[in-house]
Amino acid sequence: MCAAPSRAGSGRSSGERYVRVFEACDEDKKGYLSREDFKVAVVMLFGYKPSKVEVDSVMASVQQKNSGILLEEFLKLMSTKKAAQLHHSEIRQIFTAFDMQYRGFLTLEDFKRAFNSIAPKLPERIIVEAFRKMWLKRKAEINVRRPLRFIEKQNSVRKRICGAMGEDTSRC
Repeated sequence: MCAAPSRAGSGRSSGERYVRVFEACDEDKKGYLSREDFKVAVVMLFGYKPSKVEVDSVMASVQQKNSGILLEEFLKLMSTKKAAQLHHSEIRQIFTAFDMQYRGFLTLEDFKRAFNSIAPKLPERIIVEAFRKMWLKRKAEINVRRPLRFIEKQNSVRKRICGAMGEDTSRC
């Protein structure tokens, strides 16, 4: 079992933290993490045990070259995982802010009210267009489980919102 890395210098970058966890989980100093080492490292970094499918996928991608996950591969994997986790968390916070009645979905009226409070000059047609693009068939609501890819594709809507708010659109 991996020894927990020391908390000293906890203000360090996540990359340094990933290295410390890698080193702690590579107990035999073999230069790579085995399947079990990797599972423990994910628990230490993200607080959950990865599924068999997740571990199988990672191990299949690295075992063609090595007998485990090398430090460089581990750093890339953990950075990607952290970025995805932050993105998902940010989107969930935004959704929760819009879902003022805590129903788990947004109606068109909720959507309009939210946008009118943060971007009062934004034309209603843009708000309705954004809602329409996310609209679930058969229901006039947006569910929090809707794929997050939509938000990534909405750069043009975000720039329009920034422009309507009088902000520099190059920073949006």
